[in-house]
Amino acid sequence: MSSTELPSVPPTSVLPKAASVRVAEGERLRSVGLPGVTLTVRSRPPARDGLEPALYVHGLGGSSQNWSALMALLDGVVESEAVDLPGFGDSPPPDDGDYSVTAHARAVIRHLDASGRGPVHLFGNSLGGAVSTRVAAVRPDLVRTLTLVSPALPELRVQRTAVPTGLLGIPGVAALFTRFTREWTAEQRVRGVMSLCYGDPGRVGPEAFRHAVEEMERRLGLPYFWDAMTRSARGLVSAYTLGGQHGLWRQAERVLAPTLLVYGGRDQLVGFRMARRAARSFRDSRLLTLPDAGHVAMMEYPDTVAMAFKELLAGTGPAKRPGTGGGAGSLSDRTGRSAGAES
Repeated sequence: MSSTELPSVPPTSVLPKAASVRVAEGERLRSVGLPGVTLTVRSRPPARDGLEPALYVHGLGGSSQNWSALMALLDGVVESEAVDLPGFGDSPPPDDGDYSVTAHARAVIRHLDASGRGPVHLFGNSLGGAVSTRVAAVRPDLVRTLTLVSPALPELRVQRTAVPTGLLGIPGVAALFTRFTREWTAEQRVRGVMSLCYGDPGRVGPEAFRHAVEEMERRLGLPYFWDAMTRSARGLVSAYTLGGQHGLWRQAERVLAPTLLVYGGRDQLVGFRMARRAARSFRDSRLLTLPDAGHVAMMEYPDTVAMAFKELLAGTGPAKRPGTGGGAGSLSDRTGRSAGAES
């Protein structure tokens, strides 16, 4: 093993038991064993029978908890499930140590195939947006609609504030960062993450902040925490370099599902300027721009995102068989107090 690499992670069967993950009122957790991975799935009991299923995929360093607010607002609209990707949240590392975008997409596909819930309304944020784009492109039969919040799709000019995240994928950087920040408290780390991910960190209330600190303390106690972060960051950077049919922008063009794109004007990780390119690339798309939002609009402005999804749902009509979509699509910019068109 190179001295620049993180140490290997012990098998899942011998990992120490971590503290319990928070479960919000109305939610439940279950563990799903799949070939090569075990996923923790957060869900809400359906408000009524006959609701179409939805699946939510979080971003780098996040977890299924990132979707709790939006899931609660969509009670009675869809039957919601959110996954913890392998190595994140309460899911153990994958058996093969593969944290590439393709491997994460494979885990989502395996879960959907095993559960028989597809086609679903698929939601993705950041890394989860790249993963969801790949799922929708390669398995259109599994995706009814696609909602992407600040999807991590390749950018030629990466924002300076996003560079440190990308550097995590370079061998040795994570180990250096770990040593440099050894004395940082969980509270300091959470404040740093929120200042990077939120357009206005002041929108986070005291209780939500306390829960975030508790979750950070729990994760820092996991022996594979930095390994999952580093290898997933490396996998995302590697996905950016792929060309041809495996390129993420090429796969975006192949997506048949009606797509809602959500971009924040204060996003420090995904450039707001990418909103227009995304709207052109996804053939049947609507664009919601939130000038005051950061990287996690579904957490900052869950009511606005929920309303936009309901409008997307109302405009899709009856479910279509995979492969029957088409057309140039439409671009809809919503304006208002917290949402506005990009200039």
